[in-house]
Amino acid sequence: MAAALAVPLAVPPAANAAAPLTGRRIHDVQGAAHVSPLNGAAVAGVPGVVTAVTGNGFWMQDPSPDRNPATSEGVFVFTRTRPPAAGDAVRVNGKVREYRPGGGSAGLTRTEIDATATSVTAHGAALPAPAVIGPGGRRPPTAVISARRGDVERGGTLDPKRSGLDFYESLEGMRVRISDAVAVGPSRDGQVPVLPANGAGAETRTKRGGILLRDGDANPERIVLDDALAPLPAMNVGDRLPGADDGVLDYSYGDFTLLLTAAPRRADGGLPQEAASRQRPGELAVGTAGLSGLNPDSPPRRFDDLAGDIVQGLGSPDLVAVSGLQDNSGPHDDGTVAADQTVAQLITAISEAGGPAYDWRSVNPRDGSDGGEKGGNSRIGFLFRTDRGLAFVDRPAATEPLADPPPAAQPDPAVTAAKPLRRADGTAALSQSPGRISPGNAAWSGARKPLAGEVTWRGRRIIVVADDWYPRTGDDQPAFGRYQPPSSPTEWRRDAQARVVAGFVRSVRAAGKKADVIVTGGLNDGGTSLPVQALTKDAGLADLPAALPAGDRYTAVTGGNSEDLDHILLSPSLAGSKHRFDIVHRASEFASRAGDHDPTVVRIDLPGK
Repeated sequence: MAAALAVPLAVPPAANAAAPLTGRRIHDVQGAAHVSPLNGAAVAGVPGVVTAVTGNGFWMQDPSPDRNPATSEGVFVFTRTRPPAAGDAVRVNGKVREYRPGGGSAGLTRTEIDATATSVTAHGAALPAPAVIGPGGRRPPTAVISARRGDVERGGTLDPKRSGLDFYESLEGMRVRISDAVAVGPSRDGQVPVLPANGAGAETRTKRGGILLRDGDANPERIVLDDALAPLPAMNVGDRLPGADDGVLDYSYGDFTLLLTAAPRRADGGLPQEAASRQRPGELAVGTAGLSGLNPDSPPRRFDDLAGDIVQGLGSPDLVAVSGLQDNSGPHDDGTVAADQTVAQLITAISEAGGPAYDWRSVNPRDGSDGGEKGGNSRIGFLFRTDRGLAFVDRPAATEPLADPPPAAQPDPAVTAAKPLRRADGTAALSQSPGRISPGNAAWSGARKPLAGEVTWRGRRIIVVADDWYPRTGDDQPAFGRYQPPSSPTEWRRDAQARVVAGFVRSVRAAGKKADVIVTGGLNDGGTSLPVQALTKDAGLADLPAALPAGDRYTAVTGGNSEDLDHILLSPSLAGSKHRFDIVHRASEFASRAGDHDPTVVRIDLPGK
C-alpha cells in the first residue's frame, strides 16, 4: 500500500498573474492534438504517478485514464531541481508549454508542464499499466506517417489508427511495453530501431531481417529505442530482445523514441557478413567501397575492416571506386590535401588481408572545397590492379595556349574538367584521366566532385565515373516532423548533380556511339528517386540494383529503414553483356562497423578484343 505523504519539493516559484486552472488531468493537458489546448496556461494540482526520472525532470502518468485513445495519459514535468522518485504519487502546479527539443522548427514539440511546485502525496504507488504495442495491444499503422498535409501543429484531431505520427503522439510521455523485439537496424549513437513481436505484421522485410523503405511507406511500425535512461546492448540486424521491455515514449530530434527504464537482455541473431564470389576468367570486376573518413590516424581495425571488404567481401575486383578517403592529416585543418599516406596504409592493409597489389588514381581537391568533415578534404578515387588485363590510362590535363606562359605554369587538375573526345577509331576517350566532371559547376559547391577515369580491359576502352553525391543532412525535414510531407532540399542538390553527370554521360556516348560507360558510387538516393532516374531515363543507363529482388535491394540502413543509396549503372553496350551484380551486406547491418554503407560489385563478361 502506498504511504500517504504531502511534502512539496523546493522549486523556484514562477510569477503568473492569471489564476491557475484546477481540476485538470494529464489527458486534458495533452489533448487530442499535437499542441496542447492548454498551451501557455497555468495549471494546479495535476495528479499522476512518477514513471521515470531524469536529471531535470520526470515523467508522470494518470492511473485513471479516459476512454479516448487519442489523448495521452503521460507527460514530462520540467523541474529544474531534484525530481521525485519513480513510484511517487504527485500533484503538479506549473505552466503548460510546448518545447521543441533538438532545436530547429521542423521537429514536433513535446508537451510539458514547467513545474512551479510538486507535492508528493504518496510513496510506493503502483505504476500505471504500460500500453502494449504489438499483438494483443495497440498496433501502429504500417505505411502512413501522416494522413494530413501541411503543418500538423495547426489544428486537427489526432487519428492514431490511420497516421503513424498521430499514433505515437497519442502515447507521448506514457509507459509503453514491447515484447520479443527484433532489431531492424544496428545500434548507433545510443539508439537501436526494432519491431515488436519479432516483426509480426510488419511489411516488406529484407531477406536478412531488416525492413525495406519504399515509396510512400517509411515504416511507422518501427520503434526506436534510446539509452537515455538505461544502457542498451550493441545490436546487429536480427538480434532480439526476448521477453517484455518497458519504457516511456519521448520525442526529440525529429523522432519518437522509447526510453527503456531497465537494460534489456540481448539474444544474438547470428547474422553473418556476406562475401561475393570471385570474378571468373574473362570477367571485368568493378566494385564500390565507402571509406567513411579514413585517414592515417584511423584505428588499425578500420583499415583491416575496409581491406576485408575489398578482399574477402568483393573478391579483389579489378577496379574499386572509393569515396570518403581523407588527406594525410585527417580532420586537422592544416592546409594538407595530399592523401598518399592514407592510400599507402590502405593498400598495405589489402595486401596483408591476402589481396593483390593495388595502384591508385585520384585528383587532390583544393583545401576546404569539397565538403565533408572540416579539414579532412575527403575525396573520390580509383583502386585498381593490373595483373588481370586492366590498365589505367593516364592523361594529364591539357593547358590552353598562352601568349607568354609563365615558366612554372601548370594546369590545376582540381579545377580542370575532363571532357569526352572522339578517337580516330570511333571510340570515346577523355581529355584528362583521371579528371573531375564540371568541377566549377554550382551543383558541386561544397561537395565531392565526381571523378572520371579512362581504363582499358584487354584492349577495350571503358569510361568509369565515381560519385559521392551530396548526402541527406539536417536541412531535410524529418519523417516524423511538423511538416507533412517533409521537404528534402538536399534531394534538390542531388537532382542538380545528377543532371550534370547525366549530361557528361550523354556527351561520352555522343563521342562514341557504342561507348562503354560505368557510373558508380554513393548517389545517396534510391533507384526510384528523380536523381537516379536522371541517369536511367535521361542518360540511358541501367541501374543494376533495380534488377535485384526487393529483399536484397539495399546498401544502407537509416533509422531502421533499409534502402538502396549506392549504385552501379551500365551503358547499353555493357548492360547487354552477361553480368553478375551483388550488394555485399557487410557493414550497414552491424554495430561494430564504422562505415554504414555496404560495398557493391559487378562482374561483366568481357573477353576483350
